[in-house]
Amino acid sequence: MTDVPSILSAIEQGDPHAAEQLLPLVYDELRKLAATKLAQEKPGQTLQATALVHDAYLRLVDVDQHWNSRGHFFAAAAEAMRRILVDNARRKRRPKHGGDRQRVDLDQVLCFADSNDNLLALDEALLKLAEQEPAKAEIVKLRYFAGLTLEEAAACMGISEATAKRYWLVARAWLFDALS
Repeated sequence: MTDVPSILSAIEQGDPHAAEQLLPLVYDELRKLAATKLAQEKPGQTLQATALVHDAYLRLVDVDQHWNSRGHFFAAAAEAMRRILVDNARRKRRPKHGGDRQRVDLDQVLCFADSNDNLLALDEALLKLAEQEPAKAEIVKLRYFAGLTLEEAAACMGISEATAKRYWLVARAWLFDALS
């Protein structure tokens, strides 16, 4: 890591290749720092450590800043990550991004299916979903009633895992709305 200060100086002087040399040297440490920051966040955080590292890195190399040392660089990286997380939290609080809604897991809503009335309501909603979107209803049946994982359900239906994930997300939202 002794090359970091010299590479940082080269970035300051406008060397276009210096930024390419810096990332491999500091990536693992930045990733650990990002993972630590994200571990302190509430569950349901959608930002991943890799994305946080990349955003912070772009903020660091795009600014005209004199780096006194490796420690100064990592302190600035930590501050950049903090700002990104704060900006992300502010964005999520806006009504446009669902800030006025509360996240509810479909599994919690569907766990009420122990009683016969609730099971009948779920079945009725599932039949309505099957009329409009048969594949999405099928993924719910495989996941909820057969207990298959998303990957197993995708293989059973002969669709990609990405498609199965999209179907599952839409079906969960549709059923949540229908059962609420």
